[in-house]
Parts: sequence; C-alpha cells; structure tokens
Amino acid sequence: MANSDRDPIAAIATASGRGGIGVIRISGQRLADFAQVFCARQTLGRPLVARHATLVNWRDARGEPIDRGIMLWFAAPHSYTGEDVIELQGHGGPVVMGQLLARVLELGRTHAPGLRLAEPGEFTRRAFLNGQIDLAQAEAVADLIDASTAAAARAAMRALEGRFSDQVNVLVSAVIELRALIEATIDFPDEEDVDVLAHWDALGRLDAIRSLWGQLLDGARQGVRLRQGMTVVLIGAPNVGKSSLLNALVGQDLAIVSPLAGTTRDRIEHALDVQGLAMTLVDTAGLRESTDPIERIGIERTLIAVTRADLVLELVETDDSVPANERIESAASVDYARDCLGKHLPPQVPVLRVRNKIDRDGLAAGIDPAPRPGADAGRAWLSAQTGEGMALLLGRLRELAGLSAVEPEFIARERHLQALLAAGEHLNQADREARASLPALELLAEELRLAQTQLGSITGEFSADDLLGTIFGRFCIGK
Repeated sequence: MANSDRDPIAAIATASGRGGIGVIRISGQRLADFAQVFCARQTLGRPLVARHATLVNWRDARGEPIDRGIMLWFAAPHSYTGEDVIELQGHGGPVVMGQLLARVLELGRTHAPGLRLAEPGEFTRRAFLNGQIDLAQAEAVADLIDASTAAAARAAMRALEGRFSDQVNVLVSAVIELRALIEATIDFPDEEDVDVLAHWDALGRLDAIRSLWGQLLDGARQGVRLRQGMTVVLIGAPNVGKSSLLNALVGQDLAIVSPLAGTTRDRIEHALDVQGLAMTLVDTAGLRESTDPIERIGIERTLIAVTRADLVLELVETDDSVPANERIESAASVDYARDCLGKHLPPQVPVLRVRNKIDRDGLAAGIDPAPRPGADAGRAWLSAQTGEGMALLLGRLRELAGLSAVEPEFIARERHLQALLAAGEHLNQADREARASLPALELLAEELRLAQTQLGSITGEFSADDLLGTIFGRFCIGK
C-alpha cells in the first residue's frame, strides 16, 4: 500500500554521524495525546506545553534510560509542516538516536496509529501541501542546505523568505487582470462598436507585463548560475602555465609545476569561491601529439573534460600580435590544441584566450574590453607567476557566468528558468495577436492563460504529482 500524506511520520532530522545534538522530528494530525504520553512521568521540569521546551528523560519499554534532552511540541497550524510537530533534541550519537527513534515508532503503534518513517523531503512536502510555503520556497530549503558559497546561501534564504515567489506572483496578477478583462469582453460583448484592446490599453498592459517578465528572467538566470556554479577547464599546449594558473587561482600548490613538458598527466579539479560564485577549476594535460600511452590517456581525459565545461580558458604564451619568429610555443602543439578544441568543444561553450607569462615579455595585464560575439569570449593578459592581472581575470569569469556586480536577489533552478522561457513565448504570441490587424480575442486570452499556467508551475499553483515526487525525492530524510 502506498504511503499516505495523512500518515504520521518520524525521522532523524540531523546529519548522520556523531554530533553534540541530535534531533528527531515527528509530524502528523492530532499528536497532542501522543506528545503527552511520550512525555508522561519522564519530565524533570514543568509539564509539556506547546511551544515551550521541556526537559525529559527518555526511557525504553523496560524503563531503562535512553537519553535526557529537550522535548518541543508545536500545535497545528503553527509548525513547519502545518501539522502537529514534536521535536526531540538529545545527544547526537548514532546509537542514541537509533534507540530513541525506535522508541518513538514503538509507542506510535498504540498512541499514533500509522506512524512510520518519513520519506526524503516529506516534512517539507507537507509544508507545501498544507500551504505553509509554496513550491519555489520548498526548493529553496534544499538549496539553502546545499549552498556551497555564502552568496548562494543568502540568495537561497531570500528565496525561502518569498522574494522570488513575490515577483512571480506580481507578474501572474498582471496577467490575470488583463486576461479577465479580455475574457469578460468575450463573454459580455458591448453592443456599441468599441475598440476593446484600445479601451483596456491591452498593448500598454502587455508591454508592462513583458517588461516585468524580462526582469524576472534576468534574475532567474543569475539565480540558476549562482546555484549550479560553473565548471572552468584550463587547456592548451604543454608548458603554457595551466598548472601555475590553477595554483594561483586557488592560492595553494595543488598541481606540480615543472619546466618539463607533459608534467600534468591527469586532470586536477578544485572548488573555488569567486566573489560568491561556486567554480570548479579543472587543470588538464597539455594537448600535443604524443606516443606516450600514459600521456595519451591524460589527453583523452582532457577532451572529455572539455565536453563538460561551462567555460574554457585556452592558455597561450604568445598571441597573434607577437611576430612568429619570437613565439615560444611550438606551432605544432598550438595547432594540435586548436584542432582538438574545434572537434570536441560544444559550440555554445565560450572560450577565453589567456596570454600567460607576461612578466617574461614585459607586457601589461589587461582584458579585452568587449568580448567578441559567439563562443569567442575575448582575451586576457596576465602572469600566473606574479599575480598581475589575476583580479581582472576573476572579474571577467564572473561576468562570463552571467552575474552582475550586484549579488543575485534570489536563487533559482533550471526548472524555473524553463517555465519562464515558456511563459515568455506565450506572452510574445499574445503580443502578436494583440497587434494583428484583426485581433482574435479568444486566441489572445488563451495565450495569456497558457502564460499564467507556466508561471504558476514555478510556485506550485499548477503542479503534477510526478513533479513533486522528483523535487522532494532529492531532499535529505528528516527535511
């Protein structure tokens, strides 16, 4: 039999392993009697009172002590899930938590029929189903837990507080208002010959709606990048300074640096916080023709890494402005590296060409002021050895990630972005219908309805059970 959303549930809510404090959470309808039974004759302080901490000695069925801790009872609807919630806060040892959870389930057989272990994300799912939070806020709970930078955590918290949802709801309200006016005109036509769209200023309202949509889309794009981070792959011919640049970016000697070509045989990955953006840097084996079987494996892994990149830094020791007879790199290696890029790099992945070792040639650090269109992300001049130009590079990396100088207002997911893009297509079609020489009001209203449905899917106003299962199934148990 499938589990019901009405079953009382329990789970350990703190992370596995040892800790100073462990928490067991219980949620369900009408748990007041169960809370009093679980607390009876075990309190060392005052009786159990809703929203007040009570000191309790927890004992097993034979009266043997399990643990001593704090018991909290939150009466519905004033709880995280909107149901009665009990929290047991004890010592965070896995054995103690296991014994206490077993005692909870044991007592549940007689005092909370149907009490079972919670599924992943089930507490938050109930908070959503009971109207405590909307779907975007529920997802922000998981994003807050998973945040890998302080900026991502702040953005997730703002989304949890409703910053993202509020903006979606403002847009939805504007769409509903215009849709209602159009549909009312269709249902109750005026006998007079009135230009309905002009009368309701439909074009002006649509322009305002699309402007709000554009602002929300820009914010969501930045929120998605902040959540997902960016994978940056360093490639180039051997000995151009890829490992030196990796070490300079992360601030420690992760990769071996040697004047011998082919020193790096395998890729090295490291997570980095770049002004709030989670970035995974990947140092790779130098690209060149080689008969060494170990080096060839490293080159193959480099090409695999390239296919998974969000951005490629192509390191060179010279650029096109340097005469050919003064170039340090092997022309064959450079040509081989370029050929590999052309064959394996996805067309949408931008490439920033980095001129390294400027300290050796007396060149100035800099960044191309205007990245070229397409996958060409421009050029940078720097020295990984001295650090000159590194700050400029970090700033450009953040720009290429699509993040403005201002921290993103909220965190977002790819699901939200796709819903906004779909809504935008319907709004664009609505605009075309409204501007037609003979506007079809029914088609205009339908496009607005479809846009509203897409926007509503973000907050969960319109959501399928399989979508909810996918979202909450990725949560940790106990949350």
